[in-house]
Amino acid sequence: MVKVYTIASGKGGTGKTTVTANLGPMLARYGKKTCILDADVGMANLGLILGLENLPVTLHEVLAGKARVREAIYDGPFGVKVVPCGLSLQGFQQSKPDRLKDVMADLVSEFDILILDAPAGISRDGVIPLTIADGVILVVNPEISSIVDSLKTKILTETVGGHVEGAIINRVAGSGDEFNRAQMEKLLGVRVLGVVPEDPNVRRASAEAPAQREGFVDRLARALFRSKA
Repeated sequence: MVKVYTIASGKGGTGKTTVTANLGPMLARYGKKTCILDADVGMANLGLILGLENLPVTLHEVLAGKARVREAIYDGPFGVKVVPCGLSLQGFQQSKPDRLKDVMADLVSEFDILILDAPAGISRDGVIPLTIADGVILVVNPEISSIVDSLKTKILTETVGGHVEGAIINRVAGSGDEFNRAQMEKLLGVRVLGVVPEDPNVRRASAEAPAQREGFVDRLARALFRSKA
């Protein structure tokens, strides 16, 4: 039976998309039929991280009723399947996030695990991924603003009938040996599923990867302004 998880955070910059982009491939590597889907139709960073930009069909076209979701599934690392959003501003304007439930219905029979990369913050579009998941996983940085915003997301999830599975504490200083798991669980009111230490190589890799793709800037510009071409 398929399990659907939404990766969420109260604020941007916690590393939510990076967690999604790494967790999905690892599950696929260990034999789980896994699909990761970019439910952040506005920012569309998941595909960008994985080198899937300027594609002919994305979740934008699916949510606009112009394509079937199977046309927007692409191969990712270690056999994970990826449903990215597009970078076109016109595509974002035409997409209807309410269709996401129908998209999920078309995917559940094909995979063991579906992971949704939700929009950061609290918004109407951001509520949908919280309600359709079996469990919501919060990505939290060990700082007061991230903790408070994650608590808001937790309360919102429970208010709309969703379930918070737990939290991943990301970007913990040092090796994480001094991290107080019990204290964080008390603050958040959920169990800590994992702790990821701060690593400058993650930021470095994120910055360097696009530059290594030949013609990246030109393709990105065409994708962003495709509606004006």
